[in-house]
Amino acid sequence: RGHGGAAVSGPDAPGPQIQPPPPGAGTAPPELCERVSGLFHQALTQAAVSFTDFTRTSEPRHQRAVRHFWGALRDGGALYKGSYEGWYCTPEECFLPESQLAERRDAQGHPCKVSLETGHQVHWTKEENYMFRLSAFRDPLQKWLRDNPHAISPDPFYQHVLRWLEEDLPDLSVSRERSRLQWGIPVPSDSTQTIYVWVDALVNYLSVVGYPETHGEWWPAAHHVVGKDILKFHAVYWPALLMAAGLAPPERIFVHSHWTVRGQKMSKSLGNVFDPFACIGRYTVDGFRYFLLRQGVPERDCDYYDEKVVKLVNSELADALGGLLNRSTALSINPSNAYPCFSESCFPKILDYRGTKAMGRASAEDYEFVASVASLPLQVASYFEGFQIYKALECIALCVRQTNSFFQRHKPWKLNRKDPAEKLWLDTIIHVTLECLRVYGTLLQPVIPHTADKLLSRLAVEPEERGLSSLTFLPRYNGKPCPFEGRQLGPDTGILFQRLEKSRQHQIETKKL
Repeated sequence: RGHGGAAVSGPDAPGPQIQPPPPGAGTAPPELCERVSGLFHQALTQAAVSFTDFTRTSEPRHQRAVRHFWGALRDGGALYKGSYEGWYCTPEECFLPESQLAERRDAQGHPCKVSLETGHQVHWTKEENYMFRLSAFRDPLQKWLRDNPHAISPDPFYQHVLRWLEEDLPDLSVSRERSRLQWGIPVPSDSTQTIYVWVDALVNYLSVVGYPETHGEWWPAAHHVVGKDILKFHAVYWPALLMAAGLAPPERIFVHSHWTVRGQKMSKSLGNVFDPFACIGRYTVDGFRYFLLRQGVPERDCDYYDEKVVKLVNSELADALGGLLNRSTALSINPSNAYPCFSESCFPKILDYRGTKAMGRASAEDYEFVASVASLPLQVASYFEGFQIYKALECIALCVRQTNSFFQRHKPWKLNRKDPAEKLWLDTIIHVTLECLRVYGTLLQPVIPHTADKLLSRLAVEPEERGLSSLTFLPRYNGKPCPFEGRQLGPDTGILFQRLEKSRQHQIETKKL
């Protein structure tokens, strides 16, 4: 949108989950972290996810930032040492209250307690740890949220956090005994304690922007994108820790839900965990990205299965978008292979198409369709800003269908190019269609970068003409010059998006990370 930005990703390394090597594996924590971190980096790169920094919590810059942050908490009186006991869940790396537990039986048939949300087993733990005075921050947290109703999006998660702040808010254990957890950053001035993994990990948002020296350039204008399962850490604990350290909470926290497979939660035991590398191989990078962003509704869990991906991608990318480009650039109706001229006499500007009789060759339906496409860039930008990407893609898909209807309605292949009047209308139909495709290609660049580039290159749109901020639609309709009019189209590189094959028994192999 014309402003500088930074996109940061990366794994957090410390914690009890990776401290003991798997039986017989003999993999030490540093080597294990190196391997797993590499897999995440590879997955993001292969999925065409760009980032300005791939940070790791094992980096020296991060460890220095954590020690400084701890000192700020200590100096501000937010920490004290006390005895803490409760049910600790190692996979979730947190203590859980009784209200979030259920009785189950373990693999040997013995009774045990597990997390209600994840099913992971918990163990009673008693330690002397450093505690954070979380209870003192209920009022500041509530004020922050009341003053910033869009701080957490979508709204159902904002409301969820407000309800949490109405409940008991006990002080938080922020260290573990060093004898239990050696893989982590020692508490400054107390070598018997290790800083709690979540405090360590959350500080990466600061360390990556230069905390404690140069973070002011970026903070607090930070937007976090987090899963709903770690909402409390990001929307309650983290803002409170920041306030205690003399810093403001992040500007926005965008929350997303999870993917299920045919209505079931992904689980290794069920064998329905999907490997992203195999999905990219099956659907292509753009196909997989489009499905996830088109079908991913942040407010609720969404369902994934092969037939659903194939049907959506074939319908909207291969047929609707690709078919439209193919038909409107075919040499049979555009033998000059150029961006044809727009005729104001065929498609005159009308201020109120609803109450005016159609003029020229365009119908009232055509005016309605052109108005929809004209409003699309601002609409898409608004949805992108609000993390409602699926709504933005829904609007684009609707306009693509309208453009296909426009093209089909006027049947340019039946018009006689040798008749001057017919030629004006034929060129206008193609001009409007190509203008629509140019808008769609520009707006789709963040979602399907390879396909969008192929589309825009076919329309001879130069790299410097692909910006979202300067995007205009059908300037000739508004009496302004069109820089593309008369320009030769780019080379025909074939089908825009190859249709995916249907496969009844196709299963994507799981891969152990």
